[in-house]
Amino acid sequence: MNRNVLISRPTTWCTCLLFLAAMSGCSAIGKSSVQAVGLAIQGAPDVQATADDVAANRFPQIKVTGPSGGAILVLGNLDDGRQAWYSSERSIVFLRDGVVVATHGGNPELRQMTIIGANPFHDLRQLKPGTQVERRYDVMPGHRYGMRVTGALQMQGREPVQILGRTRELLHVRERLSGSGWKRDNHYWVDPANGFIWKSVQAIAPDTHLEIVQLKPYARDLRPR
Repeated sequence: MNRNVLISRPTTWCTCLLFLAAMSGCSAIGKSSVQAVGLAIQGAPDVQATADDVAANRFPQIKVTGPSGGAILVLGNLDDGRQAWYSSERSIVFLRDGVVVATHGGNPELRQMTIIGANPFHDLRQLKPGTQVERRYDVMPGHRYGMRVTGALQMQGREPVQILGRTRELLHVRERLSGSGWKRDNHYWVDPANGFIWKSVQAIAPDTHLEIVQLKPYARDLRPR
């Protein structure tokens, strides 16, 4: 990550070897998925993965894009439903049910996001009108801990979304955030067949968001809910 968000930039083989060494201590998924890291070192400021690039490797991959560019991340670890996705520069995005719950290695850095009470993100297909989500954010720098933010969720209908040249008809859910200086919208594009979030735009700080696209999902996430 640069000083703002995840990007992909030219990386020396020395840096790559350090990243691989760090990844070797992860789970079995992490040990195997490091073989896909070559996709994340193809240049700056953005990586345009092709369907062939992704299909050539069987390991889970996502693309994460911020204001300064994008990078391919690979699944490095699972911890009781929390997924850790690693870039070639050892930046990490943590997801649970497709929702960003933390980031590591960037500025700003989302130390932790906690949902207080009911969590509708396990299956947004069941969203009821007027649903609200209470969140608590811890963000650095600035020691912005305990920011209470309310998200108002609303179904927007079906929309076509292209991923790696394939068009999917997905349910679009908008979440309007407010409170503690936050005034942003999150967006989620959900598979109507199984509730899986294929694409999203999510704030990690009051002034920063990430776009996340699932290129090759973790297989268990695609099971019916």
